[in-house]
Amino acid sequence: MSDTRIPDTRIPDTRIPPALPVPVVLAGARGHGRWHLHNIRRLADAGLVRLAGICELRPLDADELDGFGRADGGLPPAQSADFGALLDTTGARIAVVCTPIDTHTGLALTAARRGVHLLLEKPPAPSEAAFRRMADGVRDAGVACQIGFQSLGSQALPAIAALIEGGAIGDVTGIGAAGAWARDEAYFRRSPWAGKRRMGDTDVVDGVLTNPLAHAVATALALDGSPHAEDVTGIELELARANDIEADDTSCVRITTARGTRVTAAVTLCAEHPGEPYVMVHGRHGRITLWYKQDRVLVQRAGHGPVEHTYGRTDLLENLVRHLTRGDALLVPPHRTGAFMRVVEAVRTAPDPHPLPADRWYADEAAGRRIVKGVDALVHASADTLSLFSELEANVP
Repeated sequence: MSDTRIPDTRIPDTRIPPALPVPVVLAGARGHGRWHLHNIRRLADAGLVRLAGICELRPLDADELDGFGRADGGLPPAQSADFGALLDTTGARIAVVCTPIDTHTGLALTAARRGVHLLLEKPPAPSEAAFRRMADGVRDAGVACQIGFQSLGSQALPAIAALIEGGAIGDVTGIGAAGAWARDEAYFRRSPWAGKRRMGDTDVVDGVLTNPLAHAVATALALDGSPHAEDVTGIELELARANDIEADDTSCVRITTARGTRVTAAVTLCAEHPGEPYVMVHGRHGRITLWYKQDRVLVQRAGHGPVEHTYGRTDLLENLVRHLTRGDALLVPPHRTGAFMRVVEAVRTAPDPHPLPADRWYADEAAGRRIVKGVDALVHASADTLSLFSELEANVP
C-alpha cells in the first residue's frame, strides 16, 4: 500500500483547535531561519509540531534536514519556492515567516487568506502602512499572529513589572536601553537587502534600531507598559553610519510615552568590545537592569544589597501552539508591537543616516569590520543618563 500523503487543500476552520502535532511550514530556513529550524525540531521532538514544509529558493539538503521526518513515518518535509502552493498542499496550520523584511506583509496575508496562523519574524513590516495592512488582514481572516520578539516571552518582564508596582525602586524616572554589538562588513553583504533603507520603490529599513537591535527598543517599551502605537507621543532620532551602507549602524532614539516616560535606546554594530545588550529601568530609589538575551535581572536600590536573578522564557512558537490548542494568551500579537512600529516609521521617514567622518572610526583589518571610537562608552552613557548622543557631546548629530 502506498505511503504517499494526500494533500488537504481545504481552508481550515480557524475556530477548530488543531490537533497535536500541529503541521508547520517554515518560510526562510537559512540565515536566522536556521534558529527557527532548530526550534521547530525541538518542538517536534516534544510532540507539539510537525515540520510539514519549507519554503526556500534553494531546497535544503539532507544534512540541513537531519532529524526531521521521524514523526511522520520517515517522510521529509515538502519543499517549494511557492509559499501559497506549499500551504495549500501541506495542510499547514501555522506558518513561520523568517524572510526579507519587505516580504513580511505579503507572505503574512498569503497565509491569512488560507486560514493559516502566523509566527512573523521582527520587524513585522518596513512601514506603518504595511504593518496596518498586515494586522488588519490577519484580524479580518480570524487567524492568530505572533510577532517574533523573543525577548517579550521572558518571564523577567512580569517579574520586573511586579517589582516596579511594589515600589522596589520608587517612581520610574526613565528607561534606557544599550546595545554594543559588532558586525563585520560581510554581514552587510549577506543578502541584497542587507543594510538598505529601500530597494527601488520598496522600503526595507534594515537599520540597527529596526532590525538587529530591535529587541532593545521593543523590550524598553514593554517595560514601560507602552507597547501600543497610541502609547507613543514623541520620537527623537539620531541616525549615523560608519559602514558603507545606506542604513544606520550607530544610532539612538528617545521616545516619550503617554505615561510621560523618557525611553531611550542607544545601539551600534561597530563596538570596540561587544557585549550583552540590556535595558535599565531608572527609579527614584534605585534601578533594575535586564540583560534581555540572558533573561538576567539585577536590582540595585537604596538601603539594600544588589540582587540578581535569572528567569525562564516562554518560546513564542510554543506559546502560539498553546494558544491554538488550549487557549493560552498570545504573548506578542501585532497590536503589542505598534509602539515599536512608530519607531520604524520614524526611521523610515527620517533623513538618510549621517556618515561618520573618517577620524571617528577605524578599520580592524583582521576582523574585517569598522569600529567607532569610544562608542561603547557613549552607548552606556546614553542608557545611564537617558541622553541622546548629541547631548553627550559626541560627534554624531
